[in-house]
Amino acid sequence: MSLSLDLNRTTAATAGPVNLAGLTRMGLRQALVEAGVCPPEKAKMRASQIWGWIHHHGVTDFALMSNVARDMQTKLAEAFTLARPEIVERQVSKDGTRKYLIRTAPGIEVEAVYIPDVGRAGALCVSSQVGCTLNCTFCHTGTQKLVRNLTAAEIVAQVQVCRDDLGEWPSPMEDRRLSNIVFMGMGEPLYNLDHVADAIEIISDPEGIALSRRRMTVSTSGVVPQLGPLGDRTQAMLAISLHATNDALRDVLVPLNKKYNLEALMAGIRAYPGLSNARRVTFEYVMLKGVNDSPDEARALVKLIEGIPAKVNLIPFNPWPGTDYQCSDWGTIERFAAILNKAGFASPIRTPRGRDILAACGQLKSESEKVRASALRKAEQATVEAA
Repeated sequence: MSLSLDLNRTTAATAGPVNLAGLTRMGLRQALVEAGVCPPEKAKMRASQIWGWIHHHGVTDFALMSNVARDMQTKLAEAFTLARPEIVERQVSKDGTRKYLIRTAPGIEVEAVYIPDVGRAGALCVSSQVGCTLNCTFCHTGTQKLVRNLTAAEIVAQVQVCRDDLGEWPSPMEDRRLSNIVFMGMGEPLYNLDHVADAIEIISDPEGIALSRRRMTVSTSGVVPQLGPLGDRTQAMLAISLHATNDALRDVLVPLNKKYNLEALMAGIRAYPGLSNARRVTFEYVMLKGVNDSPDEARALVKLIEGIPAKVNLIPFNPWPGTDYQCSDWGTIERFAAILNKAGFASPIRTPRGRDILAACGQLKSESEKVRASALRKAEQATVEAA
């Protein structure tokens, strides 16, 4: 059974017609039977037809399903929906990064970011929760309190929205612009594992969006009891939001460390299902000036991850309004990387993308519980123009 957060005092998912885009194949078959759309003996065949229209062709209207009888189209429309969420705002960075502010329900907004030229072709950074409960001190998302978990449909919708924008329907077999998915947006994915696992199952289905599970990476701050279930259920690549090499500092940067310390975390990582040289874990390490960027810290990191098939992504800190942290100097980051490289660990320095639209790592924040982000930016722009 998955570990979950107590969300009794948070906003629940809005009731309404079930969005078929968030159902696994088995869930889709059951839903068709329970709604009286088709008898049980035909559910597998009908589900396969509908699945292709939703996830391969990307349709949002049951009437476009040409091999589905008209009376069945009517029943589907009466019981279910294929509607996309509202795109509140779409921003494009000067480097080509695209950020989408998506409203999935009244008062519920999340951000997803498409980054070109990452992975095989381009990566989409998706959110798994509205807000976050972890309060990592260097992360802008951590300043927004948790509202609720996203459903599988709301996670898949982020992928659909991006593919709509990129014009990638029907699902291409070659020359994809969206080739990778990273669960590195808002929220802690392992506190929403059931919906994250269902979304990965849907996105990876070979008769739909058809992205390989090896091209999907789930990033966690270290919810140790869920590492094994994540690997067993999803076969996704694992990333660890590490950022420190000792418990005293990590307790400050990543407060979850007080519950699952580095010793427990490293043991959980070493036992991650499928971990090998072909399926390395990625350690994410944000470079904070004067905090965690010394040569001694680099050597401590080498010792900490010794023997683990791994690479280390060094992330120049991306500033956001109100933070006290600063990014390490470039020379400092390069010296840090050199120590890791000499020890045999690949340590690419992540090029900051989308900083000008607050779309870079650690900058996402939807402002759902305050004011709509687009209205805020318009107000700021009006103030500038009036000055």
